[in-house]
Amino acid sequence: MAGLIRRSDIDEVRSRTNLADIVGDYVTLKSAGVGSMKGLCPFHEERSPSFHVRPQVGFYHCFGCGEGGDVYSFLQKMDHVSFSEAVELLAGKIGYELHYEDGGQASDHGNRARILSANQSAADYYVAQLATVEAEPGRRFLGERGFDQAAAGRFGIGFAPRGGALGKHLRTLGYSDDELVVAGLLGRGDRGDVYDRFRGRLVWPIRDTTGQTVGFGARKLLDDDQGPKYLNTPETPVYHKSQVLYGLDLAKKDIARGKQVVVVEGYTDVMACHLAGVTTAVATCGTSFGVDHIKMIRRVMGDVAGDVRSTGEVIFTFDPDAAGQKAASRAFDEEQRFSAETFVAVAPDGLDPCDLRLNRGDDAVRRLIATRKPMFEFMIRRVLDAHNLSTVEGRVAALRATAPVVAGIRDDALEIGYVRQTAQWLGMELDEVRRAVGSARSGPADEPRHGAAVVPAGDSGLSLMQLPTDPTTRLERDALMAMLQYPTEVGIDFIRRGANVTFTDNTLAVVSDAVATSSEHWEAPDWLARVSDEVPLPYATLVKQLGVAPIPERPEVIGAYCKDVVAGLIDRDLLRQKKDLLGSLQRTDAAAEAERFGQLQLDLVRVEAERRALRES
Repeated sequence: MAGLIRRSDIDEVRSRTNLADIVGDYVTLKSAGVGSMKGLCPFHEERSPSFHVRPQVGFYHCFGCGEGGDVYSFLQKMDHVSFSEAVELLAGKIGYELHYEDGGQASDHGNRARILSANQSAADYYVAQLATVEAEPGRRFLGERGFDQAAAGRFGIGFAPRGGALGKHLRTLGYSDDELVVAGLLGRGDRGDVYDRFRGRLVWPIRDTTGQTVGFGARKLLDDDQGPKYLNTPETPVYHKSQVLYGLDLAKKDIARGKQVVVVEGYTDVMACHLAGVTTAVATCGTSFGVDHIKMIRRVMGDVAGDVRSTGEVIFTFDPDAAGQKAASRAFDEEQRFSAETFVAVAPDGLDPCDLRLNRGDDAVRRLIATRKPMFEFMIRRVLDAHNLSTVEGRVAALRATAPVVAGIRDDALEIGYVRQTAQWLGMELDEVRRAVGSARSGPADEPRHGAAVVPAGDSGLSLMQLPTDPTTRLERDALMAMLQYPTEVGIDFIRRGANVTFTDNTLAVVSDAVATSSEHWEAPDWLARVSDEVPLPYATLVKQLGVAPIPERPEVIGAYCKDVVAGLIDRDLLRQKKDLLGSLQRTDAAAEAERFGQLQLDLVRVEAERRALRES
């Protein structure tokens, strides 16, 4: 049984610990007068700093939410540990040996400190294994991507051998199977037997802002590995994927100093950026960029409302594929949670930072970040690129689509500039664009969200009752209801195809994005909850309503109905593609543009074949 830590030791550890240093691992602090520092409160979301720290007296207090205490209560709240665990954690940091009443031992069985210790032991073991013969595929993988031994060492990359080698090693260090299962290092089979979670894979340690290893990300190397391309540590008492950013431990000082963060999409992209000199790069770990990540970045950056916007930059890099475009939409949806300016950097030829560095060198990565575009410009141009601006109909449709985006700009001066710029891009009169933007702004909401959807003032979220009742929107609504309520009847192929069509209703488009990003869990019992977790908070109610609203069909034919309604949605999108292709064919000179003309004909044949197969399925 764990013993009580001696009171004298508790006081000694507290006196030897600088509160500002501990808080500074989570929050960027600035001087607030003699003996006082302040920053954005980590316990509630705020735009102006009200969180004050007094290092000399070892006390903090937030004048916004009322939270306050000493270094132990801070760690208890931030890291969700017990009082004893907080004392043990700080004692370990300063190398102080604790003493316990009645000869008791540290409360280390299954607790946070024990898990962190096991993770570090595993990280050290993985690093050592990277030099073995078995790890040759891992070294080759790194070499092919331009990473040498020094780079691997800088980021703590290791190799997980096959079999149960890790478990055997950690047992010799005194860890039990139960502890290692809780830590996510071992998995437990149906019969109760344990196995190494990561086997035959290249492994990256995932660290929190203090540099402690809280989990791992492992990349598949071998053809006979039937698992996913990347496998991460599951949720544990110390690892929560929505609350960690890979590379933040390395980047936080430069982020705070330079007021800039670069958000990339993977571990190797973070490595490439740092090695190229972009040392503010971070990445999410197996989940989309969300509100908790924004809170982390704002605290580290000191992103304070009321500051001049140019003092901070958040730069996103996205792949040009469909997944990257959806990630861009999600990031844009949360853009105004930042006071800092937001930008998007897309490399030429659609290369991610890792491939860009490999093919064109470090300077190309630095130029990618230096030539970033403002987020609003990127999103407006993305919407415009989806329309045929050579026709009157195309320009009108493009204006209708971009007006809500421009209307979502809350900086008046910035909105005026983008109204003018959008008019130039469209080749339309300034007053016409201004009227469209004004009309988009004067909907039922007081504060529209970039045109993604309108949230009524005072309402807790969007509702089915707010959706338009035209046939097009009803089809999109009914198809989403089918996918959410009867995923196994619809089938994964139709779910993926249906969720990736072009939705005309912007509100339902956000839900479809969440369905698409969650599609790998289509058979999971918590499928609806997973989709709900993916959408921004105002959309969660709508997702739940779509998941429980009555479907207008008899139980005995519900499966056929659900598949048919999703097929109808896909067919509608294919018809749109056919119309666009026919229009392009009419505008293409078969003699002068023979190659393009031929490709359009092939695309038209493909679309027709897909429609025929869809109707026969």
